[in-house]
Amino acid sequence: MGRFIFIFFFLIFSSLVFSQENIINDVKIQGAKKIKNSFILKLLETKKGAVLDSSSIEKDIIILKRLPALSHADYQVFHSHENFYSVFINVEENFTILPEVNFWTTTNKQFAYKVGLYDYNFLGRNIAFGAFYQNNGFDSYGINFRAPNFFSKQWGLAVNYQNWKSEEPLYVGNEIANYLYNNISFEVLGLYQINSKNLFNFGMNLFHEKYQYLFGHKVTSEDLALDKVLFKFLYSFDNLDYYYQYVNGFKSVLYAQFVTSDNIYQKDFFIAWNEFFYHKRIGEKGNWANRLRFGLASNENTPFAPFALDNNVNLRGVGILVDRGTGSIVLNTEYRQTIYDKKWLAIQTNIFVDSGSWRNPGGNLNDFFKSENLRLYSGLGLRFISKKIYNATFRIDYSFQIFQKPGQSNGGLVFGIGQYF
Repeated sequence: MGRFIFIFFFLIFSSLVFSQENIINDVKIQGAKKIKNSFILKLLETKKGAVLDSSSIEKDIIILKRLPALSHADYQVFHSHENFYSVFINVEENFTILPEVNFWTTTNKQFAYKVGLYDYNFLGRNIAFGAFYQNNGFDSYGINFRAPNFFSKQWGLAVNYQNWKSEEPLYVGNEIANYLYNNISFEVLGLYQINSKNLFNFGMNLFHEKYQYLFGHKVTSEDLALDKVLFKFLYSFDNLDYYYQYVNGFKSVLYAQFVTSDNIYQKDFFIAWNEFFYHKRIGEKGNWANRLRFGLASNENTPFAPFALDNNVNLRGVGILVDRGTGSIVLNTEYRQTIYDKKWLAIQTNIFVDSGSWRNPGGNLNDFFKSENLRLYSGLGLRFISKKIYNATFRIDYSFQIFQKPGQSNGGLVFGIGQYF
């Protein structure tokens, strides 16, 4: 009988000893300089006293690699004592105080420039804060503040003010009118992160919009001055994983806006579009990148249609603000190959195809399939990528139109900062 009692208690003791879970004794951050250790620890699910879970640590590493402040992150686990382990999070910081300098000529040969300064890790807490000034014959300026973790790990805040002026071509049939467009806006957004993959933005933009006639076909008998309210909603599902200049995974971003005003020229209207991104690493140095964008707006027959056909937004080589529509579908695909990769610099070549179509203002959905609305461009490009400065990718693309059509751009050079998508 005594032997059975001994075996019984031995089995209980053994199960308690050998079923003990591994526990995190402490979490240490290595490599952080400007970004605060306390801020990083605030973002992590990996905490002192929690059960050691490699899948949870991997999710935390993905979150850290998405921060503008960090170019890379990884981790190590070391045995401390008994069933306790220490987790070391290793981070490599980006330089995040960046000037913004751009020079160009406008459609009327006016020399234009834009200068600004932004810190994407303000106070070491993942806050983007900065301002810009632009002169394109008219003075524009703005100030932007975005703090995704302003209130807590999940709740953040964005506040933006802008006074923007630009010369805008408006299209009325075959006629073109040039107006001075002025937009003075104040925006407040709430930012909410459900988890590492799902994010919501929502809020309100109050703005005063004015169109002042310059020359060309006159759209109205008088200048337009409009007070409007814009309600904004964004939902992002982000499953992208980053390894320096390489990206892998899927991302979807839904934008929805409702604009209301009290004028006879523009009715209240709704606009929504969704962008789908798919990135795939190919071999050691290749990356296949794709973006599909589809959007629709209230279908008013107006020259103020919200979707623009533009070099810097959707189709490389098409020209600067060459047309507008109330619907848009665009597919961009490119293959990027790294040809040079050192500690601080990488160089990529790329081959791309950009295609798209538009619904005319007041038109029908079958406008998407009309040959005169279809655009197809292809080309080659170069990317010079700093691996130590946030978003410091200088891109050059040369495009050509595959099916040339009279009255349309045949392509050309397109420059920019950051990957095209």
